[in-house]
Amino acid sequence: MTSPSPAAAVAAHSGQRWLTLAVVALAQLMVVLDATVVNIALPAAQADLQFSDGDRQWIITAYSLAFGSLLLLGGRLSDLIGRKRAFIIGLLGFALASALGGMADTFGLLVFARALQGAFGALLAPTALAVLTTTFTDPKERGRAFGVFGAIAGAGGAIGLLFGGILTEDLSWRWNLYINDVIAVFAIVGAIFFVHTVARTGPRPKLDVPGTILVSGALFALVYGFAHAETDGWDAPLTWGMLTASAVLMLTFVLWQRRATHPLLPLRIVMDRNRAAAYSSILIAGAGMFGIFLFVTYYLQTTLGYSPIQTGLSFLPMIAMLVLSAQLSTNIFLPRFGPKAMVPIGMLLAMSGMLLLTLLDRDSQYAANVLPALMLLGLGMGSIMPPSIQTATLGVDREFAGVASAMVNTSQQVGGSIGTALLNTLAATAAADFVAARTPVTPDVLADAAIHSYATAYWWGAGAFALGAVVAALTFRRKADTQAARDAVAADAAGEPVLAH
Repeated sequence: MTSPSPAAAVAAHSGQRWLTLAVVALAQLMVVLDATVVNIALPAAQADLQFSDGDRQWIITAYSLAFGSLLLLGGRLSDLIGRKRAFIIGLLGFALASALGGMADTFGLLVFARALQGAFGALLAPTALAVLTTTFTDPKERGRAFGVFGAIAGAGGAIGLLFGGILTEDLSWRWNLYINDVIAVFAIVGAIFFVHTVARTGPRPKLDVPGTILVSGALFALVYGFAHAETDGWDAPLTWGMLTASAVLMLTFVLWQRRATHPLLPLRIVMDRNRAAAYSSILIAGAGMFGIFLFVTYYLQTTLGYSPIQTGLSFLPMIAMLVLSAQLSTNIFLPRFGPKAMVPIGMLLAMSGMLLLTLLDRDSQYAANVLPALMLLGLGMGSIMPPSIQTATLGVDREFAGVASAMVNTSQQVGGSIGTALLNTLAATAAADFVAARTPVTPDVLADAAIHSYATAYWWGAGAFALGAVVAALTFRRKADTQAARDAVAADAAGEPVLAH
């Protein structure tokens, strides 16, 4: 019996690539919506489990610490043990951790479950993107696939707000965790049948243990430092101590990667100009986006009096524009103009949406004032995230596709942590200064102070997007140079080995 040729094997699986995309999209949705769906459930969970306001932050922090610090390890593990195996382990672990959190009857168990979610999410998220990267190598198909993936990455937070409102109001806060198990069942079945791995050739690579310890410690200290700044301020010794420790550990990690025999993250991956520009754009967009979901949610609920469900529905037009923009940017505009044009344009669109939000007051209307800003933000994020994610994973050796994908998630996570701490601090300071300058303090003054604090966050968010536009315009290569990398990927795909389950 003769073995099928590589071309025949690839052709046999060509019809399943879009089913693979559906499976990967489910996994990505599960990870990204979890960032906001649990936020909506916090007040109800706090009332049920009787934990304090000071402890409440740990429901969020436990997840972000585990997720952020283990992402590069998770991405490298997917390279070492095989993407299909890592993908299924990540799905199973995330689902079991979610079930444990949903059943939690104590605060400690809920925090433990959230940390466990973060750990398995750190394996699942980069593996999902690596599967997509190695499955779609044809430029046209790759554009469509990354358009879908990027749309989910950008819109997942808003989807989480919608799901969170519906589940909390109509069922229970626990269903904000159980929903992951429902999604995981379909994703696991799909992964068994439609996710394939490439047969390994050559010796099995080894895990860089010192590098893993160094970078995990650096990312842990970074995320913890920003989380501590949000609650205790930037002048707290622990804040600066953790951020300083992060910088020292990260520098040591870089020096070690230059001499390691089996580096966790080969420096050539992040030193490539286009990939560095893509990672930077994702980080800056992640920091700027935080102001949208948090402060617009506050405004809609506390100022306009919206319910959680109404708040979630209010973000639907933004999601629609983001999906439309993602498809147009990756399938039509990115191949024609390249990321050097598309990403700065997206940054400027998002900046314009942020500037519109600064005009909101207590008499503003959703249709006339909030909706146009959200639609602009959706258009902008759809032009930033998919092209950046696609560029960040373009031309990477298959051996390091997982860790290169992990850098995408790391950039987004670090950006979100920076945005959380920085914008919250700036908003709180603005509100305090506003109240201090106006006496006596009446309910109207407090309401105006809240709106003033939101506007401050929007101004800084607009500044982040403006910075992102400049950075992207200066650092991305010209379209002709990017096309050369695309051609290299296509040439590599033409000689890929037989696919195996």
